[in-house]
Amino acid sequence: MVLDKIKVLIEEEMNIPAENITLESKIAEDLGADSIDAIELIMGIEEEFDIEISDEEAMTIKTIGDLVQVIEKLKQ
Repeated sequence: MVLDKIKVLIEEEMNIPAENITLESKIAEDLGADSIDAIELIMGIEEEFDIEISDEEAMTIKTIGDLVQVIEKLKQ
């Protein structure tokens, strides 16, 4: 499942327990990601799911739910 893989990546990259991550979690506000963290997370997601997220799409991602939607759209 996409969300489970994202949780693992965030736990590894940002040391945030997976149980604290929900679809409603805001990447910057709730998870404390700064711009570098966000870039590293996007790069990890691209590698894990073998996709490429454009800069325009990346700018629209505010929550974990947004991230899941982008991944699912690109995996079709």
